[in-house]
Amino acid sequence: MGHGMADATDIRQDHDRFALRSTLLVPSSADRAYEVFTGNLADWWVTEYTWSGPGVLAELGMEPRAGGMLYEIGPYGFRNDWGRVLTWDPPRRLVFTWQIGADRAPVPDPARASEVEVLFTPEGDATLIEVTHRHFDRHGEAAEGYREALTAGWHELLSRFATTLADRRA
Repeated sequence: MGHGMADATDIRQDHDRFALRSTLLVPSSADRAYEVFTGNLADWWVTEYTWSGPGVLAELGMEPRAGGMLYEIGPYGFRNDWGRVLTWDPPRRLVFTWQIGADRAPVPDPARASEVEVLFTPEGDATLIEVTHRHFDRHGEAAEGYREALTAGWHELLSRFATTLADRRA
């Protein structure tokens, strides 16, 4: 990829019809980047992207193992599982299902869900984060529009992730 140290706004994105790839170089070890990405989801995830929304979201997390769930807990203890960890390989690789439809409704069938792969590649004192959100075609007729919407969504998520990571370093 060959680019210099990035700040939170230096996110590169490219796509094809049913996949989106976002990259960002962060001034952190791969261990720390993986830890914040997976263990501190609530610190950087956009709460407006949750079903509960800002102000009432009680918890947002990822169970740290293959087979673990990505979930949110909202008002009155309501839990919504919105993904499943397929690969848990710290600090190198994470793969999970994205079981949220283009209409923001849960997608219980993982065969109809898209998939997110996150790679953490050391580059000197930094780490290249590569997020590939693929298989949008599994979301049916809304697939291309959903990929377009999540292009902006992943940009915002990764900006917040980079800012959180930088704040933890200070």
